[in-house]
Amino acid sequence: MQGDPMGGLISAIIWMFLLIAIFYFLLYRPQQQQRKKHEEFLKNLKKGEKVITSGGLIGEIKSIEEKTVSLKIAEGTIIKVLKTAIASYYQEEEPKS
Repeated sequence: MQGDPMGGLISAIIWMFLLIAIFYFLLYRPQQQQRKKHEEFLKNLKKGEKVITSGGLIGEIKSIEEKTVSLKIAEGTIIKVLKTAIASYYQEEEPKS
């Protein structure tokens, strides 16, 4: 006795769609949401805010252009970095007593 060959094909297709759905919901969708959140963060940057770059530099925003941001990292030192290199706001830690 042989099994129904169409049943095996349908089963394989169902598994393939199931794996694609798992891949989408566990990998692709969270990355997409994180990218949108970062793009929104970059749109809302303002002059005077303290930020940290993906390279670990901490600076105060002096000017914002279309693709770059000028950061004051020390007294008299202003550097230009790509907007996409800004990772997050910088929160100074309060000293522990």
